[in-house]
Amino acid sequence: MPFYQCSQCQKKWQYTITKCLDCFSELEKKEEGTIKVIGISEVNIPTVLHPETPYFVLLLEDENGNRWAHKSVKEYDTGDKFILEPAKDKSAVAIWRIKYDLSEAIEKTIHLIDGVKVNKSSRVLILPTLLSPRHPHLAENTSPEFLESIINYLLQKGADPEKIKVASQSFNKFPIEASAKKSQLLKVCFKNKIQILDLSKTNFIKKEKDGLIFEVSNEAFNNDLIINLPILKLDSKLKLQGATQNILQLLKKESYLSLQNTHSFQDLLKKIPKYLPEYLTLAEANTIKKQNRHTVFLGLVLASFNPFNLDKVFTKITMTRDLPEYLKDIRIDEVQVVGRQIDELKYHVEGV
Repeated sequence: MPFYQCSQCQKKWQYTITKCLDCFSELEKKEEGTIKVIGISEVNIPTVLHPETPYFVLLLEDENGNRWAHKSVKEYDTGDKFILEPAKDKSAVAIWRIKYDLSEAIEKTIHLIDGVKVNKSSRVLILPTLLSPRHPHLAENTSPEFLESIINYLLQKGADPEKIKVASQSFNKFPIEASAKKSQLLKVCFKNKIQILDLSKTNFIKKEKDGLIFEVSNEAFNNDLIINLPILKLDSKLKLQGATQNILQLLKKESYLSLQNTHSFQDLLKKIPKYLPEYLTLAEANTIKKQNRHTVFLGLVLASFNPFNLDKVFTKITMTRDLPEYLKDIRIDEVQVVGRQIDELKYHVEGV
């Protein structure tokens, strides 16, 4: 967990504030470095918020003397190093909870799947969710904070802002320009001098695979890294709106609409992503509707190079009963989950 230290009075905070609350000096972000376990409490009594037992509350300390608590289903001994190793499986799903710092959650999930290696020459295509001209608090579109955190992460890793593109297109009645402006994603791109691209105005390549004939933007094949930014949630009928759907915006609009007339939407979700270049999915999972239709705050970031596994993990966390067809053949016990385990997260949707 990063801490923020004042350059003048040396006071520290865990919160993402920009200036010292005492002397108003600039704060410097301090990474945790080596972490060790200095205290352990085993909990065996279930509660409404923590129904799965036993679990362990770890007191962690970094090399700078900063301390914080961490819930774990894995058992540690006092003195053990606390290390979050990246997954070796490219299909693994990383989960991290947004505590105080969104950028920290994004960095952790990317680290846990060993996901981003960029330099000055890397061409990066970012695909946010842009569905309608709505304000950010309505959570219809990728949040401006999420997009800006991704851009800042790429720049810190050495990416050239001139080679980063944020792209989308509209498959409905709303002009993409209106959605980009109202969602404040346009403002984020202007602020960071990032190129904005309307995918409907790009060149398209015709593909024919497994009985599907479609056209896909050549931008899918002209970049070194594609980052898909879906919003994970359940709709009003508690049907999954998952990570896989957002990548379909790479199709030509006429192809997308034509395919929906000749094939089931579930068939498209299952087949189309397999014919695209490998891409990284970084998903927002902030609020969901439970089975009793109450809305609860989830506050998670999920990441994977396999969008099907990511959607499957999300359905397990939210205990979705009516699984979409394209996920029914995936066994959850065969999906590697790193960062936060599913059992640690289920209390968000159980009994609350």
